[in-house]
Amino acid sequence: MKGATPDFEEFVAARSPRLLRTAWLLTGDAHLAEDLLQTALAKVWPRWEQIAIDRPEAYVRRVLVNAHVSWWRRRWHGELPHDRLPEPPTAEDPFDDLLMGQVVVAAVRALPARQRAVVVLRFFEDLSVEDTAEALGCSTGTVKSQTHRALRALRGRLPAPELLLDGGRRDGV
Repeated sequence: MKGATPDFEEFVAARSPRLLRTAWLLTGDAHLAEDLLQTALAKVWPRWEQIAIDRPEAYVRRVLVNAHVSWWRRRWHGELPHDRLPEPPTAEDPFDDLLMGQVVVAAVRALPARQRAVVVLRFFEDLSVEDTAEALGCSTGTVKSQTHRALRALRGRLPAPELLLDGGRRDGV
């Protein structure tokens, strides 16, 4: 990066994989995640010397989440109809874990932006309630209430694991 300080370059080299994972979990798309991370890093770079003093990763993560929410508000999120539903997997499907991951990611992506950010930071990034509140610039009570609402919504959207893994059949045959 032209003109970047060595500290900034070291930070980017060391923390980009984790921040990129956060961006991917927020966007659900590898290319959008790269763009989101690039946008966040571009926003913090001019003020890096002030940011680097105290918890730079938390600051960059907050910029990342705020940029994503800003993008999300600008995009249309209408549903696109399909004439056929995908076929459920068979019980012998070797990709059950992959399917479960895809179902979970799709359910998380369907959450409102704020709830999605809370779920990603709390459960995928394993941040505490306090660290999540700091990253989002809100109170711990807001994090707790958003987590509660998000988990309730996810429970309503996700099938029981045993139904998913046996192809949705209740008889297990």
